[in-house]
Amino acid sequence: MKQSLVHIALVVRDYDEAIEFYTKKLHFTLVEDTFQPEQNKRWVVVAPPGSVGTTLLLAKASKPEQEPFIGNQSGGRVFLFLNTDDFWRDYYEMLSNGIRFVRPPKKESYGMVAVFQDLYGNLWDLLQLNEDQPIVRRTL
Repeated sequence: MKQSLVHIALVVRDYDEAIEFYTKKLHFTLVEDTFQPEQNKRWVVVAPPGSVGTTLLLAKASKPEQEPFIGNQSGGRVFLFLNTDDFWRDYYEMLSNGIRFVRPPKKESYGMVAVFQDLYGNLWDLLQLNEDQPIVRRTL
C-alpha cells in the first residue's frame, strides 16, 4: 500500500489576503484558484517554491463556528513545518518581508530552526534539517 498527504487545509479569513501573504511574503506558488459554484467557494491551493509534495489548501471559514479557529488550528502549538535548503537566506528574506519570528534561530541536533507566525498567527517552524535526517533524504 502506498499513501500520501496531498493537501493540508488551513482555515483563512479571506482568500485574497491569504493568497497575497503566501505568494508575496513567503514566495509560495499559487497552484490553483478555482471557483466552485455548487458550493459557492473557491478551491485555492498554494505550495512552497520548488515543492513537489503536500500543498496548502486555503479554506475560507464559511460558518461562524469555524471563525475562532482562524490562526489557532493547533491550539497555539507549531502547526506547519517549512523545510528549506538555505535557512539563513530564507530567514533574512522573511524578516525583510515583515514576517514575525516568535522564537529566534537556534541550532538543534536535527538542524536550524526558528518559529514564525503567518498572517493569522498560526505558528510555523522554518527548518533546515541536517543531511542525516530521514525526511531530508526523501524530499530535498
